[in-house]
Amino acid sequence: MQVSLEQVFNIEGSQENFDYSFTPEYSLSDDFSLSSPVSFKGAVKNNAGIVLLSGQAEFTANVICSRCAEEFFKNFSVSVEHTLVSELQNEDNDEFYLVENKLLDLDSLVCEDIILSLPFVFLCKEDCKGICSQCGKNLNEGECACKKAVDPRMAALLELLQD
Repeated sequence: MQVSLEQVFNIEGSQENFDYSFTPEYSLSDDFSLSSPVSFKGAVKNNAGIVLLSGQAEFTANVICSRCAEEFFKNFSVSVEHTLVSELQNEDNDEFYLVENKLLDLDSLVCEDIILSLPFVFLCKEDCKGICSQCGKNLNEGECACKKAVDPRMAALLELLQD
């Protein structure tokens, strides 16, 4: 969604509110797929010449657990906050978001924040036991019949116990 912020940048105290949903044009992650559109509620406000974007992006995704490889649905809520500027003095400054021609591509900015907020691993539950490395059974469904591997450093001690 392209948003013209000409009025917000030019008039102190002005504000533009957003409450809409969108589907990203590209995949946000290889580990999940969206099962609902991204819903964004927020506002851009000019406070004494400082233009601030703040809002909340929410969506539901079909996720694959990093431990047991089971699919599950997870709700996400991502906070979006940026200081917007129409020109930069220092090009290396990443505290401010440059809005060229006072046109903001809100969808891509929200998607960028979503990608940066995603965890490295997704777990179906906090105490997920994963899968057996030998037989591949999901250990959340019960124990497997595999003989537990012995640490090679302890093998000599186990031989003493067996005698």
